[in-house]
Amino acid sequence: MPKTMIDERSDERSRRHFLKGCVGTAGAAVAAVAVSTTVEARDTYQRPPEALGLLYDATLCIGCKACVAACKRANDNPPEFSTSDRLWDTPLDTSGHTFNIIKMYRSGTMATKDDESNGYAFMKTSCMHCADPSCVSACPVTAMTKDPTTGIVAYDPEACVGCRYCVVACPFGIPKYQYDSPTGKIGKCELCRHRYRDGHYSACAEVCPTGATLYGRTSDLLNEARRRLALEPGSVTTYPRGKLNDGPDQSYEGLVGNYQQHVYGETEYGGTQVLKLSAVDFEKVGMPRLPPRSSAATSETIQHTLYGGLLMPFAVLGAMTYVARRNVHHEDDTPADEPVKEES
Repeated sequence: MPKTMIDERSDERSRRHFLKGCVGTAGAAVAAVAVSTTVEARDTYQRPPEALGLLYDATLCIGCKACVAACKRANDNPPEFSTSDRLWDTPLDTSGHTFNIIKMYRSGTMATKDDESNGYAFMKTSCMHCADPSCVSACPVTAMTKDPTTGIVAYDPEACVGCRYCVVACPFGIPKYQYDSPTGKIGKCELCRHRYRDGHYSACAEVCPTGATLYGRTSDLLNEARRRLALEPGSVTTYPRGKLNDGPDQSYEGLVGNYQQHVYGETEYGGTQVLKLSAVDFEKVGMPRLPPRSSAATSETIQHTLYGGLLMPFAVLGAMTYVARRNVHHEDDTPADEPVKEES
C-alpha cells in the first residue's frame, strides 16, 4: 500500500480516537461538575403586587381593530401591507412594527359569533407581560427588563445588540426583529408606558368601544374576570370600559357570554399580566397550551448549575487539553519507515 494512503488512514484513526476521548472525558467532567456544584432550582417569579396589565374578553370584541390603529398611532409605527392595492394597513401578524393585532377564528358556516362548530371568534395578540419572562432571562445585555413595580416588560433599544435571543425565547412569539432597522431593533408592546406621564394608559384599551380590552391592575382585572365566569350565560351584567376602577365610569350593560371556565394567563407560564376570556377553546383561537412554570426558572437553574463559578468550562477545557496532549505524537517518536497495520 502506498505510504500516503497509510499515513491518511493512520491520521483518520488518530482523529477518531481523539474525538472519542474528548467526548468521554468531557462528559465525565460535566457529570463531575454537575454533582459537585449544587444549585437549587429557583421558583417561578410572581407578579408584582401593583402589576399593570390588560383583560381581553373575546366575547365583547367586534373585530373593529380600533385597537390596532390606536397602537400604531401611539407608537409611531408605519403601516404594513398584505394586499396588492396597498390602500390599507393590513398586517397579518405582530411584527417589529405591529405590536397588537386582532386575529379571527373561523369554523364551518360562520353563522354564529363565539360558536366553535359553525361560528367565528376574535383573539387579541400582543405581549403578555409574563410574571417570569423568558425574553428578560435570555437577554445577555439587559435590553429587556421587567419593572419591579408595574411588572411591565420594557425594551431598551440603546442596550440591544440585535442578538434576537428574546425572539427565540418567548413562548408567545411576541418580540419581533425589525429587519429594516440599520442598527438592529426589536419591536413589542410595552403597555404604552411612554404615555403614562401625560395621564394616558394603553391606547388599545382607551379606544376599545365595547371594553373588550380593559386596562388596570392585574389583581383587579383577575377579580373582574372571575366575576364574569361566575355569571349565568345570557344574563345581563355591567361591563366597564377603558380603565378599571381608577378611571371615569364608562360602563354599560350587556349579555354574558358562554365563557370557557378558565382565565388564560392566570397560571400559564407562571402567570401573565395580560389576561384573556373566551367562549371558544383557547388553543383553537391561537393561544398555546403552557405549563404553570416559566421555562426561565428551569433554564437559569441549568445554566447556573453547569456554569456556576465557571467550573464546567474549565473542566471541559482541561479535559480536552489532556486528551489532545495524550494523542499528539511528535515525528521524532515514530520512525519514518515504521509500517502501520491495516484495520481488518
